[in-house]
Amino acid sequence: MTDYILSDTTRAKYKAISTASIATALYKRGLRSQFIQGVTRCGNDDKANMVGQAFTLRYIVAREDRNPITVFRNADHPQRVAVETCPEGWVLVMDGRKDARAASAGSILVTRLAVRGCAGVVSDAGFRDVQGIGKLDMPAYCACSSAPTNLTLHEALDLNVPISCGDAPVFPGDVLVGDADGVMVIPAHLAEEIADECTGMESYEDFVMEEVLNGAGIIGLYPGTQDENLKKYESWRAKTGR
Repeated sequence: MTDYILSDTTRAKYKAISTASIATALYKRGLRSQFIQGVTRCGNDDKANMVGQAFTLRYIVAREDRNPITVFRNADHPQRVAVETCPEGWVLVMDGRKDARAASAGSILVTRLAVRGCAGVVSDAGFRDVQGIGKLDMPAYCACSSAPTNLTLHEALDLNVPISCGDAPVFPGDVLVGDADGVMVIPAHLAEEIADECTGMESYEDFVMEEVLNGAGIIGLYPGTQDENLKKYESWRAKTGR
């Protein structure tokens, strides 16, 4: 697990940064597989960005003799332990092998995470009670709604180990940012520089959008390769305080 701890200042920066900007910044560094594929946000898309470090749970394929309904009586059941130990301000990330035929959690467990102050939950498998989960203030992402209990297909096994979630590698302590487009995974050692770079990118893209809405063409503007446009941007920044 990384020693990196996400600061309030950097968390606030990511609250205002899109996953698209993060994807571009990571691509510049040769990282092409940091977007969690196949998950969507439960509920309304107008919620604030999900931002937090990864606390992971790994599922394997369930073997029938190991996963009767009675395993939930065990105080050390990894799924339940994950819900009770994911740190405040962190995101519980589940590796469900992209198998949404069964749920990896439901509204009661996700509500418990929200009450405990977690920053969000992500699973590349299904969720039960998606409608109820979508009403929570805490962001939640999954592959789709799924009624069958996780025990039918998934065995919760490992906590806080490297996992794959939606084809993205996730290491404990990585920074996750989620918006209406999906979820990006930022390696912990890059978290500060990506936040700083993307803050500048967001500013420039806001300027570009204003120019495009006013009829400007994109050649030389996006990306900014003409000095004339860069000078306009500096004037815009001085005017807007951006």
